Amino acid sequence: METDEQTVTDGEVIARYWETEEERLLEFTVGDRDAVVAQNVDGYAMLKVRPAVDGDELERYYGFDMALDHAGELLGCSPHELPIPDDAADMGM
Repeated sequence: METDEQTVTDGEVIARYWETEEERLLEFTVGDRDAVVAQNVDGYAMLKVRPAVDGDELERYYGFDMALDHAGELLGCSPHELPIPDDAADMGM
């Protein structure tokens, strides 16, 4: 069961947030590049950074800021440029 998607845009960066039965997903897109931050649906596990929703895990982080830093690196932008949908603001431990 997926929840309704939230999408926000800031300049060239598009952020989409939704939940599946197993994960909370925050996907960033800049042009043809993607970065995904995923967390278990209960919200207490480490954050996983992937190059795509169904991509292999690249790294795990406790903190949302560190996961956003890695996502920014994958996208070639500052993590401060990444818009965060309201429902994703509490990701991380």
